Amino acid sequence: MNPFPTPFHLERGAGTVLALTLGAVVMALLVGVLVLAQAGVMASRAASAADLAALAAADAARGLTSGEPCTVASEVAARHDATVTSCTVTGGNVADVATELAHPFAWGVATGRARAGPPP
Repeated sequence: MNPFPTPFHLERGAGTVLALTLGAVVMALLVGVLVLAQAGVMASRAASAADLAALAAADAARGLTSGEPCTVASEVAARHDATVTSCTVTGGNVADVATELAHPFAWGVATGRARAGPPP
């Protein structure tokens, strides 16, 4: 004789399916959070590369270091795995630099922009 009536017998394993579904949802959420965190890190790295490249270009424009300002900015950005997308030096030795950093998973690029000049 069956100790479980028919309706309960049909629901055997439903807890396992529910637990597996819940586990999959949690894993998907974790992957989403990790992707967002990686995007934030890449944006921060692109901004840091732009800051350092702009400072180096401004120093070169003022004559504190040797070299052409935009070439110096490109070299500094390259040391940080970034590329300079635009570089302008305006009057007063102010350098405006934009950088781009490719995402390692080919999901796009992170950009940074900075302006640097002589102290006030």
